[in-house]
Amino acid sequence: MRRRGFSVLAGVLAVSFVVGLSTAALAQARGGENWPAVKCERYRKAYDEATRRFGTKGLGPEFLARHDAFMASGCQTAPDVCPRSIEELNLANIMVMAGMNAGMASTFMPFACRK
Repeated sequence: MRRRGFSVLAGVLAVSFVVGLSTAALAQARGGENWPAVKCERYRKAYDEATRRFGTKGLGPEFLARHDAFMASGCQTAPDVCPRSIEELNLANIMVMAGMNAGMASTFMPFACRK
């Protein structure tokens, strides 16, 4: 009987956690701010910081052009920035980590290789 009580308590805590996350997400979206624009600005700042720290050596013109187009669209275009070189992959990994730390979902990122 004791185990069942523990399972019920664990379930209640898990549901409370999910509800808390949902409430926080709604509050964030309802805060009067345009959440997609906020995410894009956070992303832009992280990108500027990453390129300032690590430079753009090894980032190809296609990678940079597609990435610039993503940011120019307000971060609304479909993911089509394909990291091909090790430097591009490193920057993509840095941006994913920075985005997650800034509260963005991994689906926000512009990185995808279709071919």
